[in-house]
Amino acid sequence: MRCWSGRSPPGGRLVRLFALGLVLSWAGDALPRFLDGQAQWLGRFLLAQIVYALALWPLRGGSLLGCRAAVLPYLVVAVVIVGLCAPSAGVLLTALVVYAAAICAMAVHATGLGVRGGIGGAVFVVSDSLIALNTFDVLTLPAHEVWVMATHVAAQVLLVLGVLGRTARAGRWPRDGAGRSSTPM
Repeated sequence: MRCWSGRSPPGGRLVRLFALGLVLSWAGDALPRFLDGQAQWLGRFLLAQIVYALALWPLRGGSLLGCRAAVLPYLVVAVVIVGLCAPSAGVLLTALVVYAAAICAMAVHATGLGVRGGIGGAVFVVSDSLIALNTFDVLTLPAHEVWVMATHVAAQVLLVLGVLGRTARAGRWPRDGAGRSSTPM
């Protein structure tokens, strides 16, 4: 973008890393499955969650991370999901634990984006928990893929709105001719 307009894209590091996370998440959904069975789910989305968590790391001071009681539900969900999936995980148990840690870290740090981002992070945990429960033969809901995709898309939209809101509040969007912020909202 800098080549065409002469200035950097708005939003800085947060927006750039979040855009990369969106691309990786899309690639996880859209690219052919090169791995078999359970490994494909873990491998395809872990990188996106790590990038999201890295993007949100600077916001940890404004997140729930400082309040142990508020973080506890995220940890409980992670432990329960891993516990339910562990009997079927086999050699993927370590990868499942790493993934659960990454998604929970992302969700907790997403609370630093505000209410929309926090809800988006929590909905992402629900979406990926549904995938894990189905992948490891624990639970398959009627119309399971519809629930997974609905929660996945809702989570992504809420997270993006959180990022855009955070970026706009920080004054990182270019100003229009009258000096007003030209936020995308």
